[in-house]
Amino acid sequence: MRSGMFVFSAIERIVYGQPAAHALRAEAERLGAQRVFLVVSGTMNRTTDEIAKVRDELGRRYAGLFDRIPSHTPRDAVLGAAREARAAGADLIVTFGGGSVTDAGKMVQLCLQHDITDVDGFDAFRVVVNPDGTGTIPDFDAPMVRQIAIPTTLSAGEFHAEAGCTDNRSKVKHAYRHRLLVPRVIIFDPAPTVHTPLWVWLSTGLRAVDHATEGLCSQFSNPASDASSLHALRLLSHALPRVKRNPDDLEARLDCQLAAWLSVAGRQGGVKMGASHAIGHVLGGTCGVPHGYTSCVMLPHVLRYNRPANADRQRLVAEAMGHPGEDAADVIAAFVADLGLPGRLAEVGVEREQFAVIAANTMRESLLHVNPRKISRPEEVLEILDAAA
Repeated sequence: MRSGMFVFSAIERIVYGQPAAHALRAEAERLGAQRVFLVVSGTMNRTTDEIAKVRDELGRRYAGLFDRIPSHTPRDAVLGAAREARAAGADLIVTFGGGSVTDAGKMVQLCLQHDITDVDGFDAFRVVVNPDGTGTIPDFDAPMVRQIAIPTTLSAGEFHAEAGCTDNRSKVKHAYRHRLLVPRVIIFDPAPTVHTPLWVWLSTGLRAVDHATEGLCSQFSNPASDASSLHALRLLSHALPRVKRNPDDLEARLDCQLAAWLSVAGRQGGVKMGASHAIGHVLGGTCGVPHGYTSCVMLPHVLRYNRPANADRQRLVAEAMGHPGEDAADVIAAFVADLGLPGRLAEVGVEREQFAVIAANTMRESLLHVNPRKISRPEEVLEILDAAA
């Protein structure tokens, strides 16, 4: 008999289809926040009026702003944001931007709670994974200052009780995990996302395809996760091309946002991703590849590697994307190409000379060790990298 556990996250509300500034003011009032500190996309702040709308709506509740978070959330940038949030007396962190900004908000919560003031201070809180898959998840006090997330990409990191943060010195992206690192509220407003570069929107949409695909193909899947993953794939396979044809199609953008949510809903039921995510984390932290691109490049090749272990589940992926009876890896590779996105490691600036370091670092990724086809040696990671070269 199958068994499992579905653990509901600490997200209180998901607000969608409403103007972000108005929805944020209502949530800040509901939560009684008086000192709201914003961690936002620099481009969104400097080239649009979206952040100004938020400040105006917050009025006296607005306490300050930080807009200097680079990709992959480096430790030194998080420290800068935390320093300013601490000085502002923040009682609520609001993030407005992509996945790196969202993760920065989670890490600022950690810094405020545990008075982290230098780059070495993060080490006591990071998840440690050994090359054989064993490791430790530190236990620490929950943050008292919580987060509201307004995402402008489709990477769906706002739904995870985990943050990724890169050690600038080693160029390794570490994970930090606590149930209350997840935002209390998530606000989906498609209107500000028209300012997101189209390649970022489409590639993070492929990240959501990756979530749904690896979730559906996971040996830990369950009926609830299957349903959400399948519908996510249906929505994404139609909505992403609609946005590519007409970037001003807000209904299609909202479909993408809701699909991104569905793509990760199964994680509450214990569903785990696999090698595409594991290698992708390393390509991001070690090589600086945007996470959306890592999914474009790796997912088809991981599917081909895993086919002996889960061909039946992969057939469901192809069917959900409108191609019953076809090979899922080929379907996704064609989908990537039709969206004008890269499909090879060379296209995203990763050379063969880097493969050995990537493979070694990937062995310390927890998701590698729950891949449907067992991977226990760096040489097996190299096999996938060679196929994707």
